Amino acid sequence: MAGHGAGHPSGFNPHLPGFRYQFLAKALGATMWFFIFYRARQDGPKLLGWRHPWEGHGHEHHEHAEHH
Repeated sequence: MAGHGAGHPSGFNPHLPGFRYQFLAKALGATMWFFIFYRARQDGPKLLGWRHPWEGHGHEHHEHAEHH
């Protein structure tokens, strides 16, 4: 087996992905993480039990209730 070159012993030699695919993978991965962090910021306190789900996203409706 020695002396067959720098390849894998089983003969499997995958090609590296092109620049386009590497860029696309990084862009999609970053978009996924930004979305996850955005949703965690919006819904994290409710998910962890720090706020009730019916409290909303900080929108106060006291002024609206007085007009009716």
